[in-house]
Amino acid sequence: MREDANCQWRVAVRPVGKPKPSDFAYTEEAIPEPGDGEILLKTLYLGLAPVMRMYMQGTGAAGEKALGIGDVIHGRGVGEVVTSNHPAFAPGDIVQGQLGWQTYKVSAVTPQEKIFKVADRGVSYALSAGVLAMTGLSAYGGFLDCGQPKAGDLVVVSGAAGGVGSIVVQIAKIMGCHVIGIAGGPEKCAFLRSLGVDETIDYKAEDVPARIAALCPDGLDIYFDNVGGETLAACLENLAMGARVVLCGSISEYTRDAPFGLTNYTRLRAVNGMMKGFFVYNYLDRLDEAVDALAGWIRSGRMQPVQDVIDGFEAMPEALMRLYDGRNVGVQCCRVREHPHDLALEKGEVA
Repeated sequence: MREDANCQWRVAVRPVGKPKPSDFAYTEEAIPEPGDGEILLKTLYLGLAPVMRMYMQGTGAAGEKALGIGDVIHGRGVGEVVTSNHPAFAPGDIVQGQLGWQTYKVSAVTPQEKIFKVADRGVSYALSAGVLAMTGLSAYGGFLDCGQPKAGDLVVVSGAAGGVGSIVVQIAKIMGCHVIGIAGGPEKCAFLRSLGVDETIDYKAEDVPARIAALCPDGLDIYFDNVGGETLAACLENLAMGARVVLCGSISEYTRDAPFGLTNYTRLRAVNGMMKGFFVYNYLDRLDEAVDALAGWIRSGRMQPVQDVIDGFEAMPEALMRLYDGRNVGVQCCRVREHPHDLALEKGEVA
């Protein structure tokens, strides 16, 4: 990565199936200059999520124009203000927001970019690219608002070793719930047990519907869905009275030729159940609340912040492909540059 250029990843072609290297185009441009009311940001960390493949397909992000061929790929991350012509920002400020897949960005701090200052909460700034950003807000807002957990609830989480799932299972344990995590492979299941998950289901080696039925003889109280498809259908067959189904993501359906046809949603009627979806940006008014709570749990040792960090801006396409191959554990991130604050934390030089 050149420090004297703005390195960028752009949409080369619309992805078909899982993302592959030829879907991405690398370019370099001059570092832009900020105008009146603008700031120049230097990218430190970038977060990745499965939805980025959908952006590359031309699906519009919230409040943003749909990507065309040749556009810089959408993505949120953490940046440092280098130059500021904006009264609310100063050089050295750390922010999280819509930076895109690039190493520098000029921003007018528009509402669409959703740029927020990052306070020093005694944890790594890298977490503001994932656990303490939109991924954490999805877990916190979606689980607490839609799931309405209470102590003793039996909670099933699919995609439990992924970014949102690995946070949800830990919040559920903090709330006093019994947690079953679904993940792929013995390593991920062992990882979930290290987070305190009570039972695991390996969808690559086990009969998922049979295991859910066996582990939920009286039905499940909350199903937090990150995958959709057949797993969602299996959980709907095992609902307790008053069960809540939370629709967060459906990665198993993103690369299908046709949408999955859910045929047993009427199971909700028999148990007075509720199936509710959510969109993370609808919880922006709770971002500070969520970040304060998550950072507090992390500092106290009650929560393990799990970020799967890949080094180097050149590795961004590989990082996205890892999500679709199921190779990531926790929130997938890219370390573009490391901030001195985080180096000091790693060395134990910051209390």
